[in-house]
Amino acid sequence: MQVCLDVLFRNAAKVDGTKFSLRSKEKEIRMRRRLPKGVRMYTGDDFDSAELIAGDAQGYSDALLGIFDAIPPAASQVLTRLAQNDLAGYHEALAATAPLLRHIFKAPTRFYKTGIVFLAWLNGHQPHSVMVGGQHSASSVLHSAELFPFADAAGLLVDPELACRRMKRLLSKHGI
Repeated sequence: MQVCLDVLFRNAAKVDGTKFSLRSKEKEIRMRRRLPKGVRMYTGDDFDSAELIAGDAQGYSDALLGIFDAIPPAASQVLTRLAQNDLAGYHEALAATAPLLRHIFKAPTRFYKTGIVFLAWLNGHQPHSVMVGGQHSASSVLHSAELFPFADAAGLLVDPELACRRMKRLLSKHGI
C-alpha cells in the first residue's frame, strides 16, 4: 500500500484515480483516506460496493465495477438515487441485485465474466454466449441455470419471453 501511495503522491498531477479490488472494505477505506488530494479511489470491490460508494463523512469510492455491466438498469437507478441523496432508496435498489451479484461472483471469482456474458445473451444483447478462448465453459450449465431466477427476481430480464426461450433451448441442449 505504501509503495502505491508513494507513486501516487509523486505523480498526483497526472493521476485521476486508482482502482483496487482489495476484498477488504477496511483496507480500501484506509487507503482512500491516505490518497493525495484530487486522486480518486475507484472501487473494484463488488461485495462491499454499496457501503464504499455511499461513503462516509470522510469520503467515498467511485464506482468502477465490472458487475455494473450485468445490471445496467439497476445500476442506473442505484446511482440516480445516490445522486439524489436518497440513501434508503440507494440501498434498497442495490439490495435487490445482491443475490445475483453473489451468485455471479461465486468461486472461482475470476470467471465472473461468464455470468455477465450469459446475462447479456439472455437479454438479447448478443446472439450467443461464446467467449474468446472458450471462457464461456468456465462456468457450468448449473451455474447458468441458477443465475436465471436471480436475474428475474432482480428485474433484470429485459425481455422475459426471449430469456425464457433461450434458457429452455440451452437446458434442452444439455438434456435438462
